[in-house]
Order: sequence, then structure tokens, then C-alpha cells
Amino acid sequence: MKISLQTEIANPNPEFLIKSIAEQGYSLETALADLIDNSISANADKIEILSRIDAHPFTLFISDNGNGMDVDSLRKNMQLPSRSIEEMRTSKDLGRFGLGLKTASFSQTRCFTVISRKKGEKKYTALSWDVDYLKKTGEWKIIINSEEEIEDILHSYHDLSTGHLNCFDDFTSNTLIVWKGLYKYEDYDNIPDGQDALKTDITQKTEKYLALVFHRFMERSVNPLQIRINNIRVKPFNPFPVERSDFRGLEPSHGDPKNGYIKIQGFVLPNCSIKESKDGLNIWNPEGKSLIDMEGIYIYRAERLILFGGWHGVIKKESRLQLARLKVDIDNNSDLFFHLNVAKSQIDIPYKLRGAFYRCVVNLREEAKKEFYNYGIKAHVNNNKADKALLYNKIATNKGILLVINDDFPLLKNLRESLTKEQRADLNLILRMSNFLINKIRLADNIEIISGEAIKDDSTEEILQSLQKLLEIGYTKEQIKRDILPGIGYDRSIPEQISNLLK
Repeated sequence: MKISLQTEIANPNPEFLIKSIAEQGYSLETALADLIDNSISANADKIEILSRIDAHPFTLFISDNGNGMDVDSLRKNMQLPSRSIEEMRTSKDLGRFGLGLKTASFSQTRCFTVISRKKGEKKYTALSWDVDYLKKTGEWKIIINSEEEIEDILHSYHDLSTGHLNCFDDFTSNTLIVWKGLYKYEDYDNIPDGQDALKTDITQKTEKYLALVFHRFMERSVNPLQIRINNIRVKPFNPFPVERSDFRGLEPSHGDPKNGYIKIQGFVLPNCSIKESKDGLNIWNPEGKSLIDMEGIYIYRAERLILFGGWHGVIKKESRLQLARLKVDIDNNSDLFFHLNVAKSQIDIPYKLRGAFYRCVVNLREEAKKEFYNYGIKAHVNNNKADKALLYNKIATNKGILLVINDDFPLLKNLRESLTKEQRADLNLILRMSNFLINKIRLADNIEIISGEAIKDDSTEEILQSLQKLLEIGYTKEQIKRDILPGIGYDRSIPEQISNLLK
């Protein structure tokens, strides 16, 4: 039987589709970062982000001195999408889906204009997407801006640029993106200090994010990237400060997922960074972030940081790992392998690489914990005189600081002097068990660093006397093995005399 194939046009509602594709998990700072990706790919080394929030609607200008676009390139780049995800890219291309300009812009505004010209040319052209116009017409039509509109926008931009501090020298704008109205911030007009709150989001919050995400581009020796946000020149923040000699890198691991490239390397911050961070030395973490916020995996794609902080299901986050950071470098040929999302803010660690990730993380975790438990060791290692007024002393070991009961505590010292030799042995066993239990609780997930020998160097003879007394008062040998020996640090290696006693 011959089947008749009947079809009908099913064009999507442009308003609904635009609003839907804009919901890709963008925040203001990640949306701006996506636009900066395009600027870097266009060889820009100077970028301005300027805001006008003293008038309604709030307006944002993003300008760069990159290669710019002629009218045909501009028309292509304003399409949704502008290129295939399977299209070959240069190693420096930070794009992925051909959607970034549009999705990032629509995530923050309902009307945006792109004005551009090829570097060296004089005439600008401009196109605008306007959701209200799409809603009115119900058609996929982009607005071609007139020369008068372009001149008005450029005039407003130049006034704003020169009106702020820290202008760039010899800066020529070749591409200018204008967000007219920031719909997520419309209510800021109706709240006290709303403009100040918006200014904080645009300037301070965005500055810290861009300083981290693009730090490699800002730190490069040739044509370093410069970013200006209103009055502020953004300074790079490198979460891997290799200039510090005590910042320790572990052995790296390399891989070749399909046709891509990957390098994994763990780094351990020095334990002094805990105090330095609390004292406001922000070499280790940005202002407003703690070391715990910054622990975890950092993934760089073509030199751009796309993911940072947290362990993303490999292990659990914990304060004892705040000195651990895992740096992962991939190229843009690995995108499909890592399932990079449109906003470039989320990535999946491939199943085939989880084993390698896990091995690196486990090694890093152990090294970071050792460094964490050494926190404060230098402060105590030279303190040879115990404080007699304290019941507990801090003892420095090569694996951390332990608490032990102070033998010179006056009441304890007097008590010992009043006891017989056998009674002192019993007391020493009790104190040893107390020391071990206290440190076991303090270092709950690092019990292996504690041993009876590290806590107190009691003589085996004294321990034997006390264990013999426990046997005499009714303890079984199994009870002593199970309950007493682990409590004094003998859960693995037991001295021969004690082992013989309990056979």
C-alpha cells in the first residue's frame, strides 16, 4: 500500500522559543564571560563593560578592539545558531555551539544590538534582536538599525566610556554589544538602594568572576588581556600561585580522549595558607571566598577556566581538603567527550576517565590531609617548655598536632607522687587510653596517624602490670584485645610481651 506523506509548516513561536533557549543557567557574570569568549576569539586584548543604571531601562555596553565583523559576518553571527557544533575550530576558539552571543544576551535582556565593523574600516553596521518585536509580528525577523540609530548608540557609549575612570589608551571599539534593559533587575528600581545593589552585581561580583575565569589570558606575556568594568581595571586571580615556593604540585597525569587532550595535576596549598587566608592575604582565595569554597576541581578549556570548586561527585567536600586543588586542562576538541553545556558552566567527567580522576583525587586527598594536620606545627615545634597550668599540651608530630594530658599539671603531679608504683601504672594506662580517645575523636577520619607511641611512651612493663590486674579482676583476654588494646594504640602492631600475655 502506498502511503501518502502529508506535512504542514510548524514554525515555532519566536517569542516562546527565544525565552526558552535563554534559560541555560546563565548568571550576569557567566553571560558576560560568554561574550568575552567571542572577543578573545576575535583577537581582542582590550574589553570594556560599562553600565548606565541612572536611567530606565538599565543599559549595559560591552565593547572590544578585536577583528570586528563586516555586514555578512554580523548577519551570520546573529543567527540562531550561527555555526554547526561539528564545525572544525582553531585551538584558540572559545566558542562551541554558535549560540553564546544570543543565549547569553537573551538571558539578561529582551532587546540587544550588535554594532560592528572590520578592524581598519570606518563604517559600522548594526542588527538588533527584540523580543517585543517578535511578539508583535510573530515572525523571525531581525531589525536592521539605521545609521542615525548607530550614531546615537555610539555617542551614548563614548560619553559613558570617557566619563569613567581608568580609560584604556589607544582603544578603538570595533564591536559593541548593547543590552537595553536588564529584565532580571527591573525590580531594583522599586527597592531602597536598588541602584547600589545593581552596581555591586555588575562591578564587584562580575570583577571577581572574570578575574578568575580569564586569569591566564590576563597573565600572558604578549598582548595580555585587559578588562575594564566601569571605573575598575580587573586584576587576574590565579588559583594556582606557582610563584609561592611552598605551593606544591604533584605528579601530573596525561591522557588523549579520542582526538582531544587532557592533563590532570593535583596541587597542595601550604598549611600556612589557612592563617594567611584568615588574615586577609588573598593570594589563596578571592575576597568573599574561603579556602573551603575554593577546594576541588578546576577545569580549563583552551586556557579558559570553565569550572572551579567542588569535587563534582568524585568525592565529598570537607574542610580537611581545603588545601587540595586539582587542575585539569582540556582542549576544545574534547567538548563532546566532556558534554560541555551551552553556558560553558557545566561539564561531566566522562565515565572512562573517572578512574583516572579518582586515582588522582585520592592521592591528592591524602597529601592535602597530611598538610592540613600539620597546620600549626611550626608554632609548637619550638615550644619546649610545657605550660604547667594547662591540663593538656599540644605535641608536634610529623603527621600533625596531638593533644596529650600534661604530666606536670600540679594536681596530676601530686596525685602521682602519692601513689604506689602499681597504682601509677594503672593511672598511666587510664591516661593513655584518654589521650588516644581524645585524639581519635578530634581526627575522626584520620585515625591512622595516631598511635600509642605517638601519644605517650609508657614502658611495656607498666602496661603488662595493668593488663595483668585487669585479668585478675575478671576481664577476659578477648575483652582486653577488643576493648583495651585499640584504646591505647595497639590495634595493629602489638609488643611481643603483651601478645604472649594474651595468648
